[in-house]
Amino acid sequence: MSFAAETQLGPYKIVSLIGSGGMGEVYRARDTRLLRDVALKVLPASFTNDPDRLRRFEQEARAVAALNHPNIVSVHDVGNANGVHYIVSELLEGETLRQRITASGMPAQKQLIWRLNWRTASRRRMSRILFIAI
Repeated sequence: MSFAAETQLGPYKIVSLIGSGGMGEVYRARDTRLLRDVALKVLPASFTNDPDRLRRFEQEARAVAALNHPNIVSVHDVGNANGVHYIVSELLEGETLRQRITASGMPAQKQLIWRLNWRTASRRRMSRILFIAI
């Protein structure tokens, strides 16, 4: 399922397709309420009738929203408009991960920095979860 430019999903107006993958398509969209560009991830229609896929999509939104780290996008919204499930996050400009990892691979120093950043973010999330649970 692809959306043309100017298609409206709730308060979000599609601008262009950024990319697609196993769990959906990501679009550049305009938040018509806050007047800012966002990334809008859409669950494919074929997955909306699959309870497991829908659960994983919603779980992804909750997991990312629970994280607060400069190297992880912020989730702004999650919703459903006319049967289309979506996650809205901040829009980041620049290279994709695929573009950063060249044919020769990512340099070891960058891999280490990314792993340390991910570990730090994961620990913060776990301490936050533990704090909430107490």
